Amino acid sequence: MRSLVIRPLLFVLGAATSVAAQPPLVITNAHLVDGVRGAFATNATVVVENGRITRIATGPVTPPAGAQLIDARGRYLLPGLIDVHTHVASLAAAKRALESGVTTIRSASVSAYQDVALREASRRGTIPGPDVVAAGVFVTPNLGETILADTALPALAGGVTTEAALRALVRVNARRGVNAIKTRGTERAGLPDTDPRKQTYTEQQLAWIVDEATKHGLPVMAHAHGDEGAYAAVKAGVRSIEHGTYLSDSTLRLMKERGTWLVPTWITILDLATPGGDYDDPVLTLRGRNMTPIVAAAVRKAHQMGVKLATGADTDYGTSSVNRIYAEVALFVEAGLTPLEALRTATTSAAELLQLGDRVGQLKEGYEADLILVEGNPLGDIKALSDVLVVISNGRVGMNRTPFGK
Repeated sequence: MRSLVIRPLLFVLGAATSVAAQPPLVITNAHLVDGVRGAFATNATVVVENGRITRIATGPVTPPAGAQLIDARGRYLLPGLIDVHTHVASLAAAKRALESGVTTIRSASVSAYQDVALREASRRGTIPGPDVVAAGVFVTPNLGETILADTALPALAGGVTTEAALRALVRVNARRGVNAIKTRGTERAGLPDTDPRKQTYTEQQLAWIVDEATKHGLPVMAHAHGDEGAYAAVKAGVRSIEHGTYLSDSTLRLMKERGTWLVPTWITILDLATPGGDYDDPVLTLRGRNMTPIVAAAVRKAHQMGVKLATGADTDYGTSSVNRIYAEVALFVEAGLTPLEALRTATTSAAELLQLGDRVGQLKEGYEADLILVEGNPLGDIKALSDVLVVISNGRVGMNRTPFGK
């Protein structure tokens, strides 16, 4: 069974051939911080070769021949951030995500398998990143225009509710090479004519989805704001609940018991309540104002009960988007997490959710060279994560705003 789970993920970060041609990279004079050890080294040198961290040292280091040098000048080097709930579907959006410090994303569905193509572009080095865990198209009752994503999908235009239709859609996604399945337990919050508390799929329908996905080694994430839909999804065996605004104590207890993750996307609810951004509708503004304190309470309670948390910005990183992972991390601190705990939700914990914890999310020799350099210490002020100066993905420099004045 383990091999079934690992097989799809090899598409994501199995990029040794694409990064081997990259010159070595050496970052000097950096203070090191990660979610496992906190602040663990000062004025350190990190050596990157073939896309991986090969050495971390606090003494003098002779750079490999031909190495690119970045002098951190006492700034803070951290693992790249992970956004486990995105809708990135273009090269420009991927670039915006990367430049915000995000080096790994999990798609939460796109319209036509653009996430699969972006994954391959990143793996091959065509783009500098981020790495992509692809979910393909949404397993939802009404596909709408998404029936155009694959020649097999017009057959499902009448609705995706029966066991045969649900299993067929999962199989189409699997055939297209996705790494995960996205489905729903409730309606959306981001449409003015839907009720985010209303349950859509039943526990039985969700169980069919999970069963078919498991046959293909694919974990399932479930969109669920309302408690009934979320409870049904947890009972059905999904790996994560996305949003979880109205979760009850009983559902949170079940999530804790089963190890189900919560990805609150709190920043998106805040976006609903604020004019502009991804949403700009008076009905949604009022809804967001109502939902904001509710999701805040859900995150606090989940943390207190020991439910595992990971960060998702729930954005397509479009030109109007203001949602970013560093803002979600800051909100978690407001909910009572320590800065170190909040940092973990965007690094080590998010990597664990994606079953990538043995290769990303830490500053550790042998790990993927997914790194960000920020001006200040996020353990002293978590908002320092918003000031990203350098982004490195798989050893490739995707953005470098240093040194200044040159």
